[in-house]
Amino acid sequence: MASRSDRSKPLTGRMVLAMLLGFFGTVIGVNVYMMKMAISTLPGTDVDSAYTASLGYEKEIAAARDQEARRWQVEAHIERGASGAAVVQVNARDASGNPLSGVKFQGRLERPADKRADQEVELAEIGIGIYRGTAEAIAPGQWDLVLEGDSSGRRLFLSKNRVLLN
Repeated sequence: MASRSDRSKPLTGRMVLAMLLGFFGTVIGVNVYMMKMAISTLPGTDVDSAYTASLGYEKEIAAARDQEARRWQVEAHIERGASGAAVVQVNARDASGNPLSGVKFQGRLERPADKRADQEVELAEIGIGIYRGTAEAIAPGQWDLVLEGDSSGRRLFLSKNRVLLN
């Protein structure tokens, strides 16, 4: 009776080399693929340069204090239709309750998990203190609604609110 080791091929240096190259080649190939997918799908940064953003931090604090001192009452309503279009309406009033006119409002719908899906919303003044705009092809889910109000090239209002669109 022949033993099992007599019938099998002997383990040679070439076989060990082929097994090691196959194993590590597979591991390295999977790692390269996963890195490529991670980098291309979610960059993970809010700003390109943290240093540059930090230089403007004091200006942002001063702008927030000025905005708070104005005590504007800005209310936004967003509604997503069955076609996927989202209508954004903003009602803006000053501290005494008078409608704000002549301020240029802009909106932006930002996807928290994927910045590539962000969409600008041009808000036009349709009445005194009432601004409205439409964004096409908005997917359901969580979005951040960013509103900016400018006058004479100077930002007077900024807000960012999380909304859930169905």
